Amino acid sequence: MKRYENIKIEQSLEGKQYRTTTTYPETPISDTDYYIITTAGDRYDNLADQFYNDHTLWWVIAAANNSERASLIVEPGIQLRIPGNIDTIIDNFNNLNK
Repeated sequence: MKRYENIKIEQSLEGKQYRTTTTYPETPISDTDYYIITTAGDRYDNLADQFYNDHTLWWVIAAANNSERASLIVEPGIQLRIPGNIDTIIDNFNNLNK
């Protein structure tokens, strides 16, 4: 999924184009969620590839775990929630960013 592909493009007074702010949906807990304990070397993008077959969905896992780090690297030894309802999350993302 190309998460910026549907983000609205605006034009500044100077004529420069820019994309509007991206809004991320809430990711409520679901019975289909997975829980893992991270190990050294885990990364959000690799986990997204492992669980969703799409490394670009790393932001789903990061958002579900309230990550505020500016890195794809995950601290080892913590429990992460991997949302299982990915189609609903993507639909919600697209609806928020029309």
